[in-house]
Formats: sequence, C-alpha cells, structure tokens
Amino acid sequence: MDLKICVNCGDKAEVPVVLPGDPVLLCVRCGHRQPFLRLPMFALTGPSGTGKSTVGKMLTAELGDAVVVMEQDVLWSAGLQDPADDYRVFRATWLRMVAMVNQSGRPVVLCGTVVPVQFERLPERAFLGDIHYLALTCAPDLLASRLRARPAWREWDDEDRITEMLEFNEWVRANAATMDPPMELLDTTGISLAESVRVVTDWVRRGLAQEKGSRSTG
Repeated sequence: MDLKICVNCGDKAEVPVVLPGDPVLLCVRCGHRQPFLRLPMFALTGPSGTGKSTVGKMLTAELGDAVVVMEQDVLWSAGLQDPADDYRVFRATWLRMVAMVNQSGRPVVLCGTVVPVQFERLPERAFLGDIHYLALTCAPDLLASRLRARPAWREWDDEDRITEMLEFNEWVRANAATMDPPMELLDTTGISLAESVRVVTDWVRRGLAQEKGSRSTG
C-alpha cells in the first residue's frame, strides 16, 4: 500500500497529513482517515567502500526474524538518478518503499549512503518512526585501496571521484555527532567482517528493544 495514495478516493498527497496520537493519515480531499503502521528504520550508511553492502548481505541471517534488510542501490536507476535537490526523488521513493514494507509489520534496515538531512527534511519522513543512523568509516588508505579494487562496472577508476569519497569519509567522522539526529560511527579498519556484523546486529537489536520499550510505556 502506497501511503501517499488515499485508499478511499485515490487522491495522491504530495505532503502527507498525519494526525496526532496513533498514526492516522488524513486525506485532505475526501476526509478519509487511514490508520497505518509507523515503524522505525535503521540506516546503515557511510562512504562507499566501508563495507555496508558486505555487512548487509550477512544481516538477514542474523536479523531475518525481526527486520527486512534492503540495499539502497537496487533503485539507483533511470529517472531516480535525477540529481535535483540532492537526489530528492530517489530519497523520497525509498521512504515510500520502506513505509509500504512496514505495513506488513516489519521494520527495515536500509544499506546505502545517506546523511540524516537527506531523509529528515522530506514530507515522506512522516510515514516512519525513529530513523537510527549508523555510519561505517575506515582509514583513508584502506578506503582508497578498496575503491580502486572494485570491478569496472562500479566505475571507481576515476581518481577525482575517489578523492571526493575520501573527503566525505573525513567529513562524516568529523560531523556525525552533531547531525540531527546524530549518527553513530563504526570504524571497520581494524576489525573483522564477523565483528562488524556483530556490532551492526547488536545496534539494530538495541534499537528494536528501545522501540518496544517506548511503546509499552507510551
């Protein structure tokens, strides 16, 4: 169910209206009130080459009983690659997709490069509960070597592009704590893949427990 579309009249809301209290969507055209599930999302983010996709592939085995793990690049195609307004259409489409998955009762772990402001400012943000952000980083020399070793189809043979990603890596490290909401950091430089998976799994489980606790006391 696409939450932007009213199930009663079919109108599409560019700016969703969510009533206070239990999450209910209000259609401003027909007045229909549609209850929906508003669940947390876990954004496993960070620069390209820090291990998001590799870790993400192993999370289903660890967390398949509780969440749906999704790879952001699956939708990186055709019209969704429009760079306008910091790739707004791409980000908004992902929030809508996650919200649809949520209606089956499962939160989503989304693996892909994003910083909080790119999601938090969008109207579609209203469909979700708390978004938790964990950014993977690593040492610059290791990051550069990982990017240069990638297969040709990933197009990392451009040294200027690699330099930009190294700068982003340092920017994330310096600014994660001051973002709104803050991002937690995991430096993957000196730890094994198994340890990275364990840390990310614990992070998700902790967030799910916090969500369950807030619902029981709310």
